[in-house]
Amino acid sequence: MHALLRAPAPQPDGGDQLAGDGRRTATAASVLRTILDHGPVARSTVARLTGLSAAAVSRQSTELADLGLIRERPVRRPRPAIGRPHVPVDIDTRSHLAGGIHIALRHTTLVLMDLRGRVLAEQRIPHRDRAAQAVLADAGDRMVAFLDEHTRGRRPLGVGLASGGWIDPARGVVVRHTQLGWRDVPAQAVLEGKLGLPVRVESHSRALARAEQLIGSHRTRARMSLVHLFVGNVVDAAIVTGGTVHHGPRSAAGDVSHLPVGSGPTLAGGRCPCGRTGCFQATVAEQALAEHAAGTGLLPEARFPDVLAALEADEPWAVALFRERARLVGRAVALLLDVINPEILVVAEAGITRRPELLDELHTEVAERAHVAADPRRTVVASSFGTRTLGVAAGSIVLHEAYARPLELGPPPARG
Repeated sequence: MHALLRAPAPQPDGGDQLAGDGRRTATAASVLRTILDHGPVARSTVARLTGLSAAAVSRQSTELADLGLIRERPVRRPRPAIGRPHVPVDIDTRSHLAGGIHIALRHTTLVLMDLRGRVLAEQRIPHRDRAAQAVLADAGDRMVAFLDEHTRGRRPLGVGLASGGWIDPARGVVVRHTQLGWRDVPAQAVLEGKLGLPVRVESHSRALARAEQLIGSHRTRARMSLVHLFVGNVVDAAIVTGGTVHHGPRSAAGDVSHLPVGSGPTLAGGRCPCGRTGCFQATVAEQALAEHAAGTGLLPEARFPDVLAALEADEPWAVALFRERARLVGRAVALLLDVINPEILVVAEAGITRRPELLDELHTEVAERAHVAADPRRTVVASSFGTRTLGVAAGSIVLHEAYARPLELGPPPARG
């Protein structure tokens, strides 16, 4: 298997060459992104949209086609046309795929996606042992079999590993995942040894922010200014300013778990590990909802999938519980809007995914509490990826690399 997208090593004495390579990479990325947004599209239209010359677009299109990233899509004409026909180009979804592994508290999700971000295959695996070594070993073994079963002639560009908590992509390390009890886990190195493929590691919120920028339904608004809020067992955020995802020193940005949201009528917010009460994550985490349902006799066991099933069955108690959760999430959203003032804030939360009308509760809370959100219904939206959010988070790590540095890919597999 081939290596993917290795960032060029710094060349202090080769500034001119590096600058030239940087311009060429930026041009290719611009052309490829425009084709993703508008394809099938004529090269002349790509030139107009990017502001590049026709010659530059033609040259980059040839390179991208040679790499198996785009292909011509001839159109049927009802009658002979005068002059040379304009053959549109589109993203080639036949040659490559992106792999992904998302590690949650109770399970691992495997995914394969094409270059348009469409999920080709997905599998969820419950953890048998939550220790880092066991989870990563099992994920690696399962991904090898998953690729063997589903690649079907496509070349895997690499595998993204996404999870909650504090993730340092520069070192490929899960610095801290409190719920799993992981600390300083070299996840990238472990999985690369298992898979023989490049692995990129990123927090699921930052990965989802990039997915919203790249393939999300609100991507034109999300590309320059965005906050992505993930609400699960882990509650964390990603911040995009000036088109760039903010990592901060040691990639520690995005921890919103201790934002003070207080409590609701039933979700009183147990004591947080930090020693305080009313912290965002301790109050609204999936396990907190499950424990409330079990503690009040609504469910025999504290299992969040059972709480979700009750919501989907329209059980009144479950609807009320998720409505209250949405209001509490709205309190945190109002704080984020006032501090960051993004163009758009995307919320990934299981209840809103299954019952979109719950977003109204969140909007109501934001309208009552935020000072800068003139129109919460326009500013705060649900995730573009529905029930496939976890898999998309992982697979989009590789997609981001491919669209940011397409010329660093090797040739596509030969077709029989």
